[in-house]
Amino acid sequence: MLQSSSRKQRSDADAAFDKIVARAEQDSGGSSAGDETFLEEYRTLLREVATVPTISGLGWTGMLTDLRTRMANRFRVRRLIAEHPEIADEPIDRPVIVTGLPRTATTLAHKILARPEGNRAPLMWELQATDRFDIDERLKRKRRKVAAQMSAFGHRFAPSLKQIHPMEPESPEECVFALPHGRNLLVCFRLPEYRAWLDEHDYLADFQYYKQVLQVLQTGAPRKRWVLKSPYHLENLDTILKVFPDAKILWTHRDPNTVMGSWCSLMESGTALANREYDPHHIGADWIEMLSRMVDTARSSRAKLPRNQIVDVSYHQLTGNPYGELPGIFERLEMDWTDDDHDNLGRVLARPGMKRGHEYSLAHYGLDEDAVDRAFGDYTRMVHAMR
Repeated sequence: MLQSSSRKQRSDADAAFDKIVARAEQDSGGSSAGDETFLEEYRTLLREVATVPTISGLGWTGMLTDLRTRMANRFRVRRLIAEHPEIADEPIDRPVIVTGLPRTATTLAHKILARPEGNRAPLMWELQATDRFDIDERLKRKRRKVAAQMSAFGHRFAPSLKQIHPMEPESPEECVFALPHGRNLLVCFRLPEYRAWLDEHDYLADFQYYKQVLQVLQTGAPRKRWVLKSPYHLENLDTILKVFPDAKILWTHRDPNTVMGSWCSLMESGTALANREYDPHHIGADWIEMLSRMVDTARSSRAKLPRNQIVDVSYHQLTGNPYGELPGIFERLEMDWTDDDHDNLGRVLARPGMKRGHEYSLAHYGLDEDAVDRAFGDYTRMVHAMR
């Protein structure tokens, strides 16, 4: 039934898109008027998704829900700023940007750095339903419940996600939930046109909008230092520092040979959910190109930055000796390491997804160590030297 319904909707992707725009306006109390460029970008994206020959009914429904949620959030943010222009004056001072290849302990670093009293990170439910801090508590509970239902849905259909990357509505989450565009929208489908478009996309407007998301969340709340995170930030360091010029970048490093196997396994979980059939070798080929490109772009960007603006962290040193490494990391980020931070580290390490029981086969994804070494070049040697 789901597959049949999705096939009918995909035959007229524009009509399906118009319906989710109307629903997003209703959900947000806002309007799409004045946001034509953004809407056309999403319309074009949905048209390409509709042509994916292997897409499952669940994959199509999931994409519609994701785009509707993103649009509703954007319309709400724009409405709030129009109603309360002072929101745009909220300062976002000295944010910490956690990035690095995926599967390099960015989640561990994010959860630890977000915990101190003077810091905060956007929570999953806040990125999906952004609003002022001082909204009615009943509305907050309702939005948390919706986010919890969405997380439970994902965990039910892809049980491995709960161990690999658990989604928790009231935990710090990645910026990709609110950023309009990014390679996160490629995790389930092969979209060559959208991927090529991303390669040339100017992300400045995306991050300017994301700053507005943070300003809305900060309105009515005590001002704290934001701790933000996404592996995909690697390819946008220049743009991020245009929007947040006083940001500190924390870059985690790990052998790309290990990263690729673990990341491809996570990508396979989403691909299997959203497609009726797929080739694991395509996952390997696509992501080795995209991830190595991200590293090359980031290394080029950092060469132009002051040395003290980036804090490098070794995955092996951080995970092998977190209690010894984190005080120094805090100091480089101009933060104090306290007894509360020491205690919080133990709680974070005990959470699902913080410990890796094993890694995954490169060969399953059509890769081997030589291919990874060629793709990442001397970056692999640099990471080994950090151990």
